[in-house]
Amino acid sequence: MNRLPQVRDSLRMRTFRIICVLLLALPAIVRAQTTRARFDVVGTTIADTQTAIREGRTTCRAVVESYLARIRAYDQTPIDGLRLNSIVTVNPDALAEADACDRNFAATHKLPLLGGIAVLIKDNYDTQGLQTTGGSLAMKGFVPASDSTLVAHLRAAGAIILAKTNMAEWAFSPYLTVSSIAGITRNPYDLTRVPAGSSGGTAAAVAASLGESGLGTDTGNSIRGPSSHNDLVGIRPTIGLTSRSGIIPLFANNDVGGPMARNVADAATLLTVLAGPDPADPVTQLDADRPKLDYMQFLDRHGLRGARIGVFRQYFNTATTDPEVKAVTERALHTLEQEGAVLVDPFSIPGYDAMEKNLWCGDFQADLDAYLARHPNAPYHDLASIVASGLYLPYIEEEIRGSIAPPKADDRRTPCPDVYYDPPKIAFRNALLAAMAKEHLDAIVYPTWGNPPRKVGDMESPAGDNSQILSPQTGFPAITVPMGFTHGMLPAGLTFLGPAFSESTLIRFAYDFEQTTGQRKDPPLFPALP
Repeated sequence: MNRLPQVRDSLRMRTFRIICVLLLALPAIVRAQTTRARFDVVGTTIADTQTAIREGRTTCRAVVESYLARIRAYDQTPIDGLRLNSIVTVNPDALAEADACDRNFAATHKLPLLGGIAVLIKDNYDTQGLQTTGGSLAMKGFVPASDSTLVAHLRAAGAIILAKTNMAEWAFSPYLTVSSIAGITRNPYDLTRVPAGSSGGTAAAVAASLGESGLGTDTGNSIRGPSSHNDLVGIRPTIGLTSRSGIIPLFANNDVGGPMARNVADAATLLTVLAGPDPADPVTQLDADRPKLDYMQFLDRHGLRGARIGVFRQYFNTATTDPEVKAVTERALHTLEQEGAVLVDPFSIPGYDAMEKNLWCGDFQADLDAYLARHPNAPYHDLASIVASGLYLPYIEEEIRGSIAPPKADDRRTPCPDVYYDPPKIAFRNALLAAMAKEHLDAIVYPTWGNPPRKVGDMESPAGDNSQILSPQTGFPAITVPMGFTHGMLPAGLTFLGPAFSESTLIRFAYDFEQTTGQRKDPPLFPALP
């Protein structure tokens, strides 16, 4: 009996069934492929984003749309009743800037250094076309006629200005980020905690992937503290490496602008763009004859080998240092040794306690009045008028009223020379350099903060800010890099500090440490959007 027709019929039936199954499964397969292909901005790097654009897996517009969607979903929407509240103003032209980026890429098949990168700007940087307030309700509606020098550098490198971020009002507080223009910003790792100040808005937003990276300013702490509290890399550059022109001042001779990013490579990329002399800021002439550096060339996976690093235990062998911060610091020091660094432990500066008492000086009133005089369209034209308006929060009452009060006999308000010409700072800088030279040190290290982020409203428990003296009072650069978590999910940072214009060395050390430890984690409260 010939069974061939039956076999053929059976094969046809099986083939038919397989085809039906595949057709039914096809939508799911397509969805899965789409999901795999979709570029997720959470935790990305500049290199990730630009590679995805070049490979056609995303576009500049899609990247910006993703960040804008995250801002809408997360920044003002309460999580367990609390808002992150890191963004003050979104750039209404961000999508148009992204479209211009896509057109340029389609025409040239090239991306500039920051092409397609969405950057967040602290609200004390002049930003053409965007409100700039310094965190003050008194400055509401003020739109500068031109960009600050650093924002102009970002635009020239192809960056897309995404939004302005919240800050401590007039940058007065290193401890918290609260302003009369926008309210309180919280820490994305624990919304009951502070993000430090004053660049806490940039830090919280970058940590929560509401933008790729950002700019902060640092008078005594305000890049490094918020970066440490939010598990970021933050660089306070040498005074003179980056321009201060177009930044609302706190104490102009101590202020400096710099990058805040989720990794060392991104911070180095931003610093490459930001660094350089500016005729509008005379102190940058110190850098005028130095070769322009590409800081990305110093991302050395074994950069710690042979380094001599001093351990400044004075900042963490204290009664108030949190035990868990001390423990992660000790682990970080062990990592440095494992990577080939030679530790001088402890390292000390003879006469430190006596010298540091007379270092701070500054005249907020004179500096702000000078800034306002350059902006005739500002709502107020001097600090005295702003104070008289009452448009400020109570927590800065003492600082802002003290700034217009007659100086006390021991007040170093004025004259306050530049950091390189102030005698107490010169003496302190020379003492630090002499102590480092004696031990043949390349850098010194210490925990950026000796305590975890405080609870919102807590102004009594130990703060732990270690950033106010060594870097700002010498003009020297410092970089903070994530070194671990305490009390569950509260970030802690390790600071590397070196002599003037040693950013390339510090980046080598920080990159090796970062790549070895891999401590940076995205905050679980802010996952990828569905």
